[in-house]
This record gives sequence, structure tokens and C-alpha cells, in this order.
Amino acid sequence: MKAWLFALLMLLSAAAGAMEPIVFRDDAEEARFRALSAELRCVMCQNQSLADSNAQIAHDLRLQVLALMREGKTDREIKDYLVARYSDFVLYNPPVRPSTWLLWFGPGLVLLGGLAAVVVVVRRRAAQAPAANPSDDGQEW
Repeated sequence: MKAWLFALLMLLSAAAGAMEPIVFRDDAEEARFRALSAELRCVMCQNQSLADSNAQIAHDLRLQVLALMREGKTDREIKDYLVARYSDFVLYNPPVRPSTWLLWFGPGLVLLGGLAAVVVVVRRRAAQAPAANPSDDGQEW
């Protein structure tokens, strides 16, 4: 049992040491890096940006983004590089094209479908309800 616990602690400390903080050359580089990493999605953590994710892949991608920045690549070139490897999924705002129509318009279609279902149910119930007698003033004799 002790050997298992020791091995687990060694793995955790190795993983913690692998995620060293990134050192930036200047404030402009840091601001650009933070903006870019906020626009890119972690490919493992579906609803987190690269900036927010603690996954190892996100750390590796942050280092890749920084390396590409230092090579002189533009933001567009960096995004294109990542899209070529991970598809449009890596972008928080993927482009509108036939392959992403479901992503862009799916929620609206689901909302419209739900609204149509509510209208149909309300109309059916209204048609099945007994009609009120106009001469009846609500008093029972």
C-alpha cells in the first residue's frame, strides 16, 4: 500500500513540475498571448479556453502558440495552424460554413421546434376543452 501511495505522489509531483509558468518577453507579448489563448478552445476540455484549462494538452498548446508567436506568425496564421491539426473545434467562434451550420443554427432550430410543440399542445387542449355556455353566468341553481 505504501509503495502505491509513493508512486502516486511521484507521478503527481512530476505532473506539477511539468507545468511551469510561461515567461514573456514584454507586456505586449503577454497581452497578445492571453487574447489568443482566450479565443482558442482546449481540445480535451470542451468548454474551456486554452487560458482556463489545466489539462496537459492545453499547456502544450499554449507553449505551441507562444512558439508560433515568437516565430513571427500572425494570429490568423496561428489559428489556421491549429485548425489544420484539430479542426474548427479549436476555435470558440468557428466560421459559418455548411460543415458548421448545425453548430450555429442548431440551437435556434431546437428552440423553434420546442415553441411549435407548445403551440400544438395548447391548441389541442383548447379544442378538447368544453365550450362555455354564453348564457351561463357562472351560477348554479
